[in-house]
Amino acid sequence: MPSRTALIEQIVRLLDIRLLDPLEVLLEGDDAVEALRRLVRHRAGQWATQMLDGDDTTAVRAAVRLIATLYPGDGPFDPPVDWWRTPLGGVVARRVGHPAAESVSYATAGAMLGITRQGVHDLVRRGRLPRHPDGGVPSAAVRDRLQSES
Repeated sequence: MPSRTALIEQIVRLLDIRLLDPLEVLLEGDDAVEALRRLVRHRAGQWATQMLDGDDTTAVRAAVRLIATLYPGDGPFDPPVDWWRTPLGGVVARRVGHPAAESVSYATAGAMLGITRQGVHDLVRRGRLPRHPDGGVPSAAVRDRLQSES
């Protein structure tokens, strides 16, 4: 599980880059943006606590709201494999699984679990992780494995 500090810093950095920096450009450095930065840091702490320590409903709600805000798009959420190795990716994997996919590739499952693609293949071959009928592994099975390791 990622540290609370690392998770907060990633959330703050992403919100700064995706929302606050562009707003600062549009508002030409208005002081209101600095107030928003302070608020975002405070709220990032609350969201991190909800995702790390909250009940399942609270954790999922916080994670999904952040993902929808930070990664908007017309298509389903499909982050690069390395994203799952970030603090936010790690907590999403553990608390939600993949929020937009019923199954994930062996490479994605490996990144979510912190092992190699070959490691996932071995887990599937030994029956320790199920294979999804459409290929890959069920996202819920990856989440369940992560939660059982806690």
